[in-house]
Amino acid sequence: MNFDFATIMVTAVVVTGIIWALDVKLWKPKRQAEVDELEANYDGADKEEVIESAYKEPIFVEYARSFFPVILIVLILRSFLFEPFRIPSGSMIPTLKVGDFILVNKFAYGVRLPVLDAKIIDVGAPERGDVAVFRFPQDPSIDYIKRVIGLPGDRITYSGKNLYVNDKRLPQTLIGPYTETKDGLPIPGASQLTETIDSMQHDILIDSTRRSLNAEWVVPENSFFVVGDNRDNSNDSRFWGTVPEENLVGRAFMIWMNWNFEDGGVEWSRIGNTIK
Repeated sequence: MNFDFATIMVTAVVVTGIIWALDVKLWKPKRQAEVDELEANYDGADKEEVIESAYKEPIFVEYARSFFPVILIVLILRSFLFEPFRIPSGSMIPTLKVGDFILVNKFAYGVRLPVLDAKIIDVGAPERGDVAVFRFPQDPSIDYIKRVIGLPGDRITYSGKNLYVNDKRLPQTLIGPYTETKDGLPIPGASQLTETIDSMQHDILIDSTRRSLNAEWVVPENSFFVVGDNRDNSNDSRFWGTVPEENLVGRAFMIWMNWNFEDGGVEWSRIGNTIK
């Protein structure tokens, strides 16, 4: 079990909920009884202030009562519907850039319990071409984002910088040299191409200065083969294997903010773009 943000949120909900419940069941009735006693027997000039002080809830109870519903709503939204992520690396260029802040649909691949990550409702599964966030199989405390290429049972071949799914080459159309930058620096030797998978198109980068990896894999049951769009600069299934179904987090669907100081700050044209 990883002590991450979800663990912190669940702990906060439990702690604030318990404090609020204890106040309703135990502490508040005692304060009320004390107030009733004061109202019946206390005749001092400061009676109103004394009664108000006796009935006032402790500050930690006030905070717990105020924060519990807010934390609970955030936990529900983040755990079952949408979760924000920031892109830290260039492995998905040109689809996603360093500094993109994205939203991930956590409902797309099934409803899972926070922290435990146990699926409780089977809603759907990744499709070829999805941009998926998942927990890195070699270190589940790290979230990765790649494009789903292979489904369970598929035979995936990578040869001559081309991908083949069940012996069918994914068509590529050259756009031209990639002229944008990564972290303020050009990417020498990079060409941008449009790749088609199951009638859906997305752009990729190919680095002509890098050697091509040539290999073949068969995707195991309940697993997925994922590859970065920046093909020659991506640590993906070609090097460490497939992603188990239980490691899936969700499907990336929108860029809601972009900020990368090295590339000049906010790139306003990316905000609100859908991810495909």
